[in-house]
Amino acid sequence: MAEREPADALRDYLQRHEQKSLLRLITCGSVDDGKSTLLGRLLYDAKRLYDDQLDALVRDSKRHGTQGDELDFALLVDGLDAELEQGITIDVAYRFFSTDRRSFIVADCPGHEQYTRNMATGASTADLAIVLVDARKGLLTQTRRHTYICALLGIRHVLLAVNKMDLVDFSQERFEQIAANYRELATSLGIEKVHAIPVSALRGDNISIASQHMSWYVGPTVLATLEQVEAAPAARAADADAAFRLPVQWVNRPDQNFRGYAGTLCGGSVKTGDAVVALPGGRRSQIARIVTADGDLDAAAAGQAVVLTLTEEIDVSRGDVLAAAARPPQVADQFACHLLWMGDQSLLPSRSYWLKIGTRTVAAQVTAIKYKVDVNTQAELAATRLELNEVAYCNLSLDQPIAFEPYAQSRTLGGFILIDRQNHATVACGTIDFALRRATNVHWQHVDVDRHARALIKGQLPACLWFTGLSGSGKSTVANLVERRLHALGYHTYLLDGDNVRHGLNRDLGFTDEDRVENIRRVAEAARLMVDAGLIVLVAFISPFRSERRMARGLFDEGEFFEVFVDTPLEVCERRDVKGLYAKARAGQISNFTGIDSAYEAPESPEFHLQTQEIPAEAQAQLIVDRLLQRTP
Repeated sequence: MAEREPADALRDYLQRHEQKSLLRLITCGSVDDGKSTLLGRLLYDAKRLYDDQLDALVRDSKRHGTQGDELDFALLVDGLDAELEQGITIDVAYRFFSTDRRSFIVADCPGHEQYTRNMATGASTADLAIVLVDARKGLLTQTRRHTYICALLGIRHVLLAVNKMDLVDFSQERFEQIAANYRELATSLGIEKVHAIPVSALRGDNISIASQHMSWYVGPTVLATLEQVEAAPAARAADADAAFRLPVQWVNRPDQNFRGYAGTLCGGSVKTGDAVVALPGGRRSQIARIVTADGDLDAAAAGQAVVLTLTEEIDVSRGDVLAAAARPPQVADQFACHLLWMGDQSLLPSRSYWLKIGTRTVAAQVTAIKYKVDVNTQAELAATRLELNEVAYCNLSLDQPIAFEPYAQSRTLGGFILIDRQNHATVACGTIDFALRRATNVHWQHVDVDRHARALIKGQLPACLWFTGLSGSGKSTVANLVERRLHALGYHTYLLDGDNVRHGLNRDLGFTDEDRVENIRRVAEAARLMVDAGLIVLVAFISPFRSERRMARGLFDEGEFFEVFVDTPLEVCERRDVKGLYAKARAGQISNFTGIDSAYEAPESPEFHLQTQEIPAEAQAQLIVDRLLQRTP
């Protein structure tokens, strides 16, 4: 028989490689449990290292103080200088390797509590988690936290690697005790399958070769388990039976003759002629073409990036979802969700954030924290705020409806992140559980008399003048002068003053950061209703946080909101102290007092910047009135 040509052998090899299944996994657990060492050992045993990598590993191992011919396998994945210097993992390190049976993408996640957000990033795309536990220490708080996050993000298969068995004399009793404790934790969190393996990552016991020191263990090695396990999160396992979904990433309009909607199918399949619906708008059409860089297709399936054209011209924008008309996803603007807080500053209910889900970004508020979770006991605890790395069950409200599916059905349409609106940092990740009933039961009622009609009969343009500044800065004084002059000119106004409103609408609120946020939310909504009634409303509140003032501005149409910063130095405000509040705050009799032990965030670009020390309040008021009346109906 003639020998096969090298090209044929190469082609066969590539075909076998393409047909191998791919497993995405993470290594996680507490700090110093050996995650990076285990991953490095896997890469070494799988013989997927180049000669220069092996030479560098030998050289670096000696430099970092290993004994004899021992290798420090953690050096293969800890790539940052800070990681090498401190001997810890900080960032998520992604590595690819393969065996004859399977390909793997593995994320080595940090164990330190302060880097929990990095671990959640790795878990968000994983099918399986390798959770390491130091045999000497057993289950630690971070082990439980990481397991909770794995469960939250849909991972239902865990390989429990009880590491450093050589340091407990390869004790079977110790291994079985840890495995039993972990299975109890996993069951309580809904993790269905746990494969427990005793290992010594440094020595290589039960990593790819069965250990000679633990003859009592007769199960597969770590590598054999990874090659054999059928692991996929619930959200991905359902994809095969899912209906067609395509979040629109880009509206492709190169010329007047072509309009296509680009995106990646996140569920189901689609073919030309299929009836589809664009959500949340609800307009219907049919698929005309499925366009790719390699030409048109008759059909496309989940995971493919395509451009779809429709038979009718309907309104579809980035962030909309094209879906099977017969099986559309739900549409709502209020949800119950699980939340992992990753921000350095606290989560405060009613504060406005950006929510990104799929390709859509909308404004969102956590309206209520139902409870936060003690990761050690799974106990549900009352909470009014969330701190870094805390997890909770919350109610979420959006400023507009979105198409969604529960996270258990779709990671893409059920998982989201929250983004700080000031610094654009990602501060939380979450999973949607279900839409709140009020989201579908409450609808806008059409009224024939709108704000334009109400303002027209009053002969004025409605507006909101938002006065902000420290206590004693003169906000109420200037606002009162402005209202007096407008009233004298025949305009219809109303003044909402901070102290006055706290006697009624906000009498149940205190002065914590959480209460301050809710205080401003309520007042902003009341002011919006007054502007809708055609009034010129003046709001005089300290409103110390930029985020809430930005939220208030967002409630009004362009040109209706005027931020008035009454900029008076703290020492001047203290000298005035007409209410005696600063003296009490300095004496410790009042806590959370703005300017003393609670921050004031000055406006960055207000419409009016008043410095009452330089110009009398009467002149400042007249300046505001003149500019306000320059607007033309």
